[in-house]
Amino acid sequence: MRPHSWTPRVADPHDDPGRGAGSFHTFDPFPFPGLLTDADPEPHTRALKERLGDLGERLNAFRKERLATHDDLTMTGLYNRLERRREALAGGKPLTEAEREDHARAQIALLAELHDDIDRATLAAYGWEDLADALVGKPGGTTPSTHKDEAQEAAEEEMLSRLVALNAERAKEEARGFVRWLRPDYQIPKLGHKVKKPQGEQIEVEMALATASEARHWPDDARDQFAAVRDLLTAAPDAMPHEAIARAFKGRLTEKRRNRVSEVLDILSDLGLVRAVQREGETLYFARR
Repeated sequence: MRPHSWTPRVADPHDDPGRGAGSFHTFDPFPFPGLLTDADPEPHTRALKERLGDLGERLNAFRKERLATHDDLTMTGLYNRLERRREALAGGKPLTEAEREDHARAQIALLAELHDDIDRATLAAYGWEDLADALVGKPGGTTPSTHKDEAQEAAEEEMLSRLVALNAERAKEEARGFVRWLRPDYQIPKLGHKVKKPQGEQIEVEMALATASEARHWPDDARDQFAAVRDLLTAAPDAMPHEAIARAFKGRLTEKRRNRVSEVLDILSDLGLVRAVQREGETLYFARR
């Protein structure tokens, strides 16, 4: 579920003299590849997804180990060194002897290899392997760089164009009610009520919501209902709107259920066991821990 607009944000190149136009783009939200959200991926797709997960875990472990081993290393320092290495390999100023020794101590070559593997696997996940040779291992991936060649600049612009097109495709899907949930257990209870009901054969959202609502039983006893709502909010990773709370329990969502959940939330709030916050014009609830 993507609650924001699909507009790419392009930084002003004048913000930084070393940053070329079009070299810094972010998306809110971001169009992930389908293999991360497909319910039943093909064997090849499943293997690639598992590889991405494995590479991510290896990268996380590697960085933690390096930072723990050398007190003077920081995450920013690691990536400044990585960028320096990439620029040197791209024809920039060669590494000095002291830099080579420092990079060996920080194992920057291994960090570069992990990121190159992740970048190639990510491009493969999107089906954009044709861009890999021009982009993988090149400078400017983590900080602005003046060492990009024409092939890299062209590949970056092509990748941006494809991401914009994918943005538009995802937005059209969501307008029809078909949502590619990235973290369904977390997102559906919180955001599922905002999804337009799908038409025709687009039943993925309703099925997902039904599955999510099977996780908890709505008690018949009025006193137990207070505990059920508070337990739900205590386990939730973030504050939840009233509608999502009402949908998080088994059974048909009736007006009576909605009204009872509102009553329970009001009483729990009065008792100080639940708090309400305003976020983007919507009231959300969370349990006080």
